[in-house]
Amino acid sequence: MRILVTGTTGQVGHALQEVLRGRGQILAPTRSDFDLSYPNSLVERLDALEPTLIINSAAYTAVDRAEDEVELAFRVNAEAPTVIAHWASRHRVPFVQFSTNYVFSGVSDRPWREDDPCEPLSVYGKSKLKGELSVREAGGAHLIARTSWVYAAVGNNFVRTIFKLAQEKIELRVVSDQLGTPTSAKSLAWALKSVLPDDVGEMSAAFSKVGGILHIANAGSTSRHGFASSIVKGLRERAIELKVIDIVPTRTKDFSAKAVRPLESRLDLTRLAGTFGINMPGWQQALSEELDEFAAKAS
Repeated sequence: MRILVTGTTGQVGHALQEVLRGRGQILAPTRSDFDLSYPNSLVERLDALEPTLIINSAAYTAVDRAEDEVELAFRVNAEAPTVIAHWASRHRVPFVQFSTNYVFSGVSDRPWREDDPCEPLSVYGKSKLKGELSVREAGGAHLIARTSWVYAAVGNNFVRTIFKLAQEKIELRVVSDQLGTPTSAKSLAWALKSVLPDDVGEMSAAFSKVGGILHIANAGSTSRHGFASSIVKGLRERAIELKVIDIVPTRTKDFSAKAVRPLESRLDLTRLAGTFGINMPGWQQALSEELDEFAAKAS
Protein backbone atom coordinates (compact mmCIF):
# COMPACT_ATOMS: atom_id res chain seq x y z
CA MET A 1 0.00 0.00 0.00
CA ARG A 2 1.29 3.47 -0.93
CA ILE A 3 -0.22 5.87 1.62
CA LEU A 4 -0.09 9.58 0.81
CA VAL A 5 -0.32 11.62 4.02
CA THR A 6 -0.47 15.39 3.56
CA GLY A 7 0.52 17.88 6.22
CA THR A 8 3.06 15.64 7.96
CA THR A 9 4.75 18.64 9.59
CA GLY A 10 1.46 19.37 11.37
CA GLN A 11 0.32 17.63 14.53
CA VAL A 12 -2.20 15.22 12.97
CA GLY A 13 -0.07 14.40 9.93
CA HIS A 14 2.96 13.76 12.14
CA ALA A 15 0.98 11.39 14.38
CA LEU A 16 -0.48 9.57 11.37
CA GLN A 17 2.94 9.09 9.86
CA GLU A 18 4.07 7.39 13.07
CA VAL A 19 1.13 5.00 13.54
CA LEU A 20 0.76 3.98 9.89
CA ARG A 21 4.37 2.95 9.27
CA GLY A 22 3.55 -0.76 9.41
CA ARG A 23 0.68 -0.47 6.93
CA GLY A 24 2.73 0.29 3.84
CA GLN A 25 4.96 2.87 2.23
CA ILE A 26 4.30 6.34 3.60
CA LEU A 27 4.44 9.13 1.02
CA ALA A 28 5.02 12.36 2.94
CA PRO A 29 5.69 15.23 0.52
CA THR A 30 6.74 18.58 1.90
CA ARG A 31 4.36 21.50 1.70
CA SER A 32 6.34 23.00 -1.17
CA ASP A 33 6.11 19.69 -3.05
CA PHE A 34 2.36 19.26 -2.46
CA ASP A 35 0.98 22.73 -1.83
CA LEU A 36 -2.79 22.83 -1.22
CA SER A 37 -2.83 26.59 -1.77
CA TYR A 38 -2.18 25.83 -5.46
CA PRO A 39 -4.90 23.25 -6.23
CA ASN A 40 -4.19 23.18 -9.97
CA SER A 41 -0.71 21.77 -9.30
CA LEU A 42 -1.98 18.72 -7.41
CA VAL A 43 -3.06 16.47 -10.29
CA GLU A 44 0.46 16.33 -11.69
CA ARG A 45 1.88 15.54 -8.25
CA LEU A 46 -0.71 12.81 -7.64
CA ASP A 47 0.08 11.26 -11.01
CA ALA A 48 3.75 11.15 -10.04
CA LEU A 49 3.21 9.80 -6.51
CA GLU A 50 0.68 7.11 -7.52
CA PRO A 51 -0.83 6.59 -4.04
CA THR A 52 -3.23 3.73 -3.33
CA LEU A 53 -4.66 5.52 -0.26
CA ILE A 54 -4.81 9.27 0.38
CA ILE A 55 -5.20 10.87 3.82
CA ASN A 56 -5.50 14.65 3.75
CA SER A 57 -4.65 16.06 7.16
CA ALA A 58 -3.34 19.36 5.81
CA ALA A 59 -5.64 22.35 6.24
CA TYR A 60 -5.87 26.09 6.72
CA THR A 61 -6.62 26.25 10.46
CA ALA A 62 -6.03 29.91 11.40
CA VAL A 63 -9.66 30.45 12.40
CA ASP A 64 -9.53 34.21 13.03
CA ARG A 65 -7.15 35.03 10.17
CA ALA A 66 -9.45 33.18 7.77
CA GLU A 67 -11.99 35.98 8.18
CA ASP A 68 -9.54 38.20 6.27
CA GLU A 69 -7.95 35.51 4.07
CA VAL A 70 -11.18 34.07 2.70
CA GLU A 71 -9.85 33.13 -0.73
CA LEU A 72 -6.81 31.32 0.69
CA ALA A 73 -8.91 29.43 3.27
CA PHE A 74 -11.26 28.17 0.54
CA ARG A 75 -8.41 27.23 -1.79
CA VAL A 76 -6.76 25.05 0.86
CA ASN A 77 -9.85 23.68 2.62
CA ALA A 78 -12.27 23.34 -0.29
CA GLU A 79 -10.69 23.61 -3.74
CA ALA A 80 -7.67 21.40 -3.01
CA PRO A 81 -9.75 18.55 -1.49
CA THR A 82 -12.04 18.80 -4.54
CA VAL A 83 -9.11 18.23 -6.89
CA ILE A 84 -7.76 15.36 -4.76
CA ALA A 85 -11.19 13.74 -4.42
CA HIS A 86 -11.84 13.77 -8.17
CA TRP A 87 -8.39 12.31 -8.89
CA ALA A 88 -9.00 9.64 -6.24
CA SER A 89 -12.42 8.82 -7.70
CA ARG A 90 -11.05 8.48 -11.24
CA HIS A 91 -8.25 6.17 -10.06
CA ARG A 92 -10.42 4.26 -7.55
CA VAL A 93 -8.21 5.31 -4.65
CA PRO A 94 -9.85 5.61 -1.18
CA PHE A 95 -9.68 9.14 0.22
CA VAL A 96 -9.78 10.25 3.87
CA GLN A 97 -10.51 13.94 4.44
CA PHE A 98 -10.29 15.49 7.92
CA SER A 99 -12.93 17.99 8.93
CA THR A 100 -14.05 19.84 12.02
CA ASN A 101 -16.78 20.44 14.57
CA TYR A 102 -16.82 24.03 13.30
CA VAL A 103 -19.20 22.91 10.51
CA PHE A 104 -22.00 23.03 13.11
CA SER A 105 -23.90 26.04 14.42
CA GLY A 106 -23.14 25.41 18.08
CA VAL A 107 -26.84 25.54 19.04
CA SER A 108 -27.79 22.14 20.43
CA ASP A 109 -28.68 20.42 23.68
CA ARG A 110 -26.69 17.27 22.84
CA PRO A 111 -23.49 16.23 21.05
CA TRP A 112 -23.57 16.54 17.26
CA ARG A 113 -24.31 13.45 15.18
CA GLU A 114 -22.87 12.82 11.74
CA ASP A 115 -26.20 13.40 10.00
CA ASP A 116 -27.11 16.61 11.83
CA PRO A 117 -27.52 19.69 9.60
CA CYS A 118 -24.42 21.82 9.16
CA GLU A 119 -24.56 25.58 9.67
CA PRO A 120 -21.02 26.92 10.07
CA LEU A 121 -20.56 30.32 11.68
CA SER A 122 -17.08 31.23 10.43
CA VAL A 123 -15.14 31.37 7.17
CA TYR A 124 -13.04 28.49 8.46
CA GLY A 125 -16.13 26.37 9.13
CA LYS A 126 -17.68 27.26 5.79
CA SER A 127 -14.51 26.38 3.91
CA LYS A 128 -14.27 23.00 5.64
CA LEU A 129 -17.94 22.25 4.92
CA LYS A 130 -17.43 23.14 1.26
CA GLY A 131 -14.54 20.66 1.23
CA GLU A 132 -16.77 17.98 2.75
CA LEU A 133 -19.49 18.49 0.15
CA SER A 134 -17.01 18.43 -2.73
CA VAL A 135 -15.45 15.18 -1.52
CA ARG A 136 -18.86 13.54 -1.32
CA GLU A 137 -19.90 14.86 -4.75
CA ALA A 138 -16.76 13.39 -6.36
CA GLY A 139 -18.35 9.98 -5.92
CA GLY A 140 -15.31 7.93 -4.92
CA ALA A 141 -14.69 5.83 -1.82
CA HIS A 142 -14.25 8.43 0.91
CA LEU A 143 -14.29 8.98 4.64
CA ILE A 144 -14.80 12.42 6.15
CA ALA A 145 -13.37 12.26 9.67
CA ARG A 146 -14.67 15.14 11.78
CA THR A 147 -12.80 15.91 14.97
CA SER A 148 -12.49 18.65 17.57
CA TRP A 149 -10.02 20.74 19.58
CA VAL A 150 -6.93 18.88 18.34
CA TYR A 151 -3.63 19.35 20.15
CA ALA A 152 -0.23 17.68 20.54
CA ALA A 153 2.99 18.10 22.48
CA VAL A 154 4.42 19.73 19.35
CA GLY A 155 3.08 22.35 16.98
CA ASN A 156 0.86 25.39 17.51
CA ASN A 157 -2.23 24.55 19.54
CA PHE A 158 -4.24 25.42 22.65
CA VAL A 159 -1.96 23.48 25.02
CA ARG A 160 1.16 25.30 23.91
CA THR A 161 -0.66 28.65 23.91
CA ILE A 162 -1.81 28.16 27.52
CA PHE A 163 1.69 27.04 28.52
CA LYS A 164 3.24 30.18 27.03
CA LEU A 165 0.68 32.52 28.58
CA ALA A 166 0.92 30.79 31.97
CA GLN A 167 4.64 31.47 31.98
CA GLU A 168 4.12 35.16 31.26
CA LYS A 169 0.92 36.23 33.03
CA ILE A 170 -0.45 36.13 36.57
CA GLU A 171 -4.05 35.98 35.36
CA LEU A 172 -5.55 34.22 32.35
CA ARG A 173 -9.06 34.83 31.09
CA VAL A 174 -10.53 31.83 29.26
CA VAL A 175 -14.03 31.34 27.88
CA SER A 176 -16.19 28.96 29.90
CA ASP A 177 -19.30 28.74 27.69
CA GLN A 178 -17.71 26.90 24.74
CA LEU A 179 -18.13 23.15 25.24
CA GLY A 180 -16.22 20.51 23.35
CA THR A 181 -13.76 17.66 23.59
CA PRO A 182 -10.00 18.14 23.56
CA THR A 183 -8.56 15.48 21.24
CA SER A 184 -4.92 14.49 21.13
CA ALA A 185 -3.43 13.98 17.69
CA LYS A 186 -2.16 10.57 18.83
CA SER A 187 -5.66 9.43 19.84
CA LEU A 188 -7.04 10.63 16.52
CA ALA A 189 -4.34 8.85 14.53
CA TRP A 190 -4.77 5.63 16.51
CA ALA A 191 -8.53 5.64 15.94
CA LEU A 192 -8.21 6.23 12.20
CA LYS A 193 -5.68 3.42 11.93
CA SER A 194 -8.17 1.13 13.69
CA VAL A 195 -10.94 2.16 11.29
CA LEU A 196 -8.92 1.50 8.13
CA PRO A 197 -8.92 -2.13 6.90
CA ASP A 198 -5.53 -3.67 6.09
CA ASP A 199 -6.71 -4.34 2.54
CA VAL A 200 -7.26 -1.18 0.52
CA GLY A 201 -9.91 -3.04 -1.47
CA GLU A 202 -12.08 -3.33 1.63
CA MET A 203 -12.07 0.39 2.43
CA SER A 204 -14.98 1.31 0.18
CA ALA A 205 -17.26 -1.10 2.08
CA ALA A 206 -15.95 0.14 5.45
CA PHE A 207 -16.57 3.78 4.50
CA SER A 208 -20.04 2.96 3.20
CA LYS A 209 -21.04 1.52 6.58
CA VAL A 210 -20.94 5.02 8.05
CA GLY A 211 -22.20 6.89 5.01
CA GLY A 212 -18.78 8.39 4.43
CA ILE A 213 -18.81 10.54 7.60
CA LEU A 214 -17.42 9.61 11.00
CA HIS A 215 -16.90 11.57 14.20
CA ILE A 216 -13.60 10.85 15.97
CA ALA A 217 -12.62 12.54 19.23
CA ASN A 218 -11.55 11.66 22.72
CA ALA A 219 -14.37 10.73 25.11
CA GLY A 220 -15.98 13.15 27.54
CA SER A 221 -16.19 16.91 27.32
CA THR A 222 -15.23 20.14 29.03
CA SER A 223 -15.16 23.89 28.47
CA ARG A 224 -12.21 25.86 27.17
CA HIS A 225 -11.77 27.10 30.74
CA GLY A 226 -11.82 23.54 32.08
CA PHE A 227 -9.29 22.49 29.47
CA ALA A 228 -6.97 25.39 30.33
CA SER A 229 -7.24 24.67 34.06
CA SER A 230 -6.38 21.00 33.48
CA ILE A 231 -3.36 21.98 31.37
CA VAL A 232 -1.99 24.29 34.06
CA LYS A 233 -2.64 21.75 36.82
CA GLY A 234 -0.96 19.01 34.81
CA LEU A 235 2.09 21.13 34.02
CA ARG A 236 2.56 21.99 37.69
CA GLU A 237 2.25 18.32 38.65
CA ARG A 238 5.17 17.72 36.29
CA ALA A 239 7.31 20.33 38.09
CA ILE A 240 7.06 22.96 35.34
CA GLU A 241 7.25 26.45 36.85
CA LEU A 242 4.48 28.83 35.86
CA LYS A 243 3.70 32.44 36.74
CA VAL A 244 -0.08 32.23 36.51
CA ILE A 245 -2.17 32.38 39.71
CA ASP A 246 -5.76 32.78 38.52
CA ILE A 247 -7.60 31.34 35.51
CA VAL A 248 -10.73 33.46 35.28
CA PRO A 249 -13.80 32.15 33.43
CA THR A 250 -15.29 34.55 30.91
CA ARG A 251 -18.07 34.49 28.34
CA THR A 252 -17.51 34.24 24.62
CA LYS A 253 -19.37 37.50 23.99
CA ASP A 254 -16.94 39.30 26.30
CA PHE A 255 -13.88 37.82 24.60
CA SER A 256 -12.50 39.61 21.56
CA ALA A 257 -12.20 37.27 18.57
CA LYS A 258 -12.73 37.97 14.88
CA ALA A 259 -14.35 34.59 14.06
CA VAL A 260 -17.49 33.24 15.73
CA ARG A 261 -16.93 29.92 17.52
CA PRO A 262 -19.69 27.36 18.16
CA LEU A 263 -20.70 27.23 21.82
CA GLU A 264 -21.73 23.55 21.65
CA SER A 265 -19.26 21.51 19.65
CA ARG A 266 -19.24 18.09 21.32
CA LEU A 267 -19.29 15.23 18.82
CA ASP A 268 -21.41 12.11 19.24
CA LEU A 269 -19.18 9.01 19.05
CA THR A 270 -21.96 6.39 18.84
CA ARG A 271 -21.22 5.55 15.21
CA LEU A 272 -17.50 5.07 15.94
CA ALA A 273 -18.22 2.63 18.77
CA GLY A 274 -21.21 0.88 17.17
CA THR A 275 -19.76 0.31 13.71
CA PHE A 276 -16.07 -0.19 14.48
CA GLY A 277 -16.10 -1.15 18.17
CA ILE A 278 -13.75 1.70 19.03
CA ASN A 279 -14.14 3.23 22.48
CA MET A 280 -11.99 6.32 22.70
CA PRO A 281 -9.91 7.11 25.79
CA GLY A 282 -11.14 10.01 27.92
CA TRP A 283 -9.76 13.44 27.16
CA GLN A 284 -8.16 13.67 30.63
CA GLN A 285 -6.18 10.46 30.05
CA ALA A 286 -5.06 11.59 26.61
CA LEU A 287 -4.03 14.99 27.97
CA SER A 288 -2.02 13.37 30.77
CA GLU A 289 -0.07 11.26 28.28
CA GLU A 290 0.57 14.26 26.04
CA LEU A 291 1.74 16.39 28.97
CA ASP A 292 4.21 13.65 29.94
CA GLU A 293 5.78 14.05 26.50
CA PHE A 294 5.53 17.82 26.69
CA ALA A 295 7.32 17.88 30.06
CA ALA A 296 10.04 15.56 28.80
CA LYS A 297 10.71 17.88 25.86
CA ALA A 298 10.68 20.97 28.10
CA SER A 299 13.20 19.54 30.60
